[in-house]
Amino acid sequence: MHFEPFEDHFQIRFRQDGLLQTYAHPPAGVSRRLSTRLKILAQLNIAERRLPQDGRIKLTLTAEHTVDMRVSTLPTVWGEKVVVRLLNNGQQQLTLHDLGLTEWQRQHYQAALDQPQGMILFTGPTGSGKTVSLYSGLHYLNQPQRNIATVEDPVEIQLNGINQVNVNTRIGLDFATALRAFLRQDPDVVMVGEVRDTDTAEISIKAAQTGHLVLSTLHTNSAAESITRLAHMGIAPYNLASSLTLVVAQRLVRRLCPVCKQPHPRDDPSLTQLMRLYPRCDPTQIYQANPRGCYRCDQGYQGRTGIYEVLPIDDTITDAIYRHASASELTQLACQQGMWRLAESGIAKLNQGITSVQELSRVIQLA
Repeated sequence: MHFEPFEDHFQIRFRQDGLLQTYAHPPAGVSRRLSTRLKILAQLNIAERRLPQDGRIKLTLTAEHTVDMRVSTLPTVWGEKVVVRLLNNGQQQLTLHDLGLTEWQRQHYQAALDQPQGMILFTGPTGSGKTVSLYSGLHYLNQPQRNIATVEDPVEIQLNGINQVNVNTRIGLDFATALRAFLRQDPDVVMVGEVRDTDTAEISIKAAQTGHLVLSTLHTNSAAESITRLAHMGIAPYNLASSLTLVVAQRLVRRLCPVCKQPHPRDDPSLTQLMRLYPRCDPTQIYQANPRGCYRCDQGYQGRTGIYEVLPIDDTITDAIYRHASASELTQLACQQGMWRLAESGIAKLNQGITSVQELSRVIQLA
């Protein structure tokens, strides 16, 4: 939720299915009172309006259901902007089948999770669903005979039986510090919220080489770029080749409403160009959103699903890593082994009538 002050009005926007939508325009005078109230609830310093602040509010809905609200303030020209991020702590039964992976992709993800050691990386921009994909894997691994520990910033999903740690940089508890402590706690599986620096990358790689299964995330545009990013961070190729098991790039696209979706016009130039670029594209199965929507959806869309680029680290990719291959060469080799790029996974969702050309073009570059 975004609370944004301007010169002559105050704006409230909500992000729904990845897109910001304006909810209300209260009078500008409401801004200061609302930001002060939110800062009190988040236990922030209400006298400090010149510096950004971060806090949290815990909202108890029922005895079993609570919602964590992460509050971030930012001083702007016309007052403090406040962003509230909602984290649902309800127990979610996440499974690998619910992610939107193809059968080939799911089998490779599951095979990597079944390995006793190694490193699984998910990559993509903020809000692309990496955490949900990781927790689906943790839910699959969560058994009494395994010791699982996670360090995140912040913990977004709580699972029983898993030791979860929140990063707290104010007291020196960062990813690398927590990861070092994990390795003294006899873990079987370790999840690191994000590989942000060389120190965290090196410790994660060493953990993957010493009998631990490590899951983590990066911020790159494709699966192959994650490998080159780690190499540029100073990780030796022989360490990468011996520790990486699977790299997955992902994005989230909105689902078309099954009730009111409409066939995409066959004479649309964008569809003609798409068919020329991707021969797998089947125009008879492609739909578009009804902008008016219906009783079940929001402007023709209802919920989101993932599109994936799953890169297994096999002997061919391992040899390429040793040769310092570029990201484009790694991608080409992986496609020869059966990998679908993000665009091809998106085309498969189009052919299934799950999403639209417009939504796919918004999320990834098709041309």
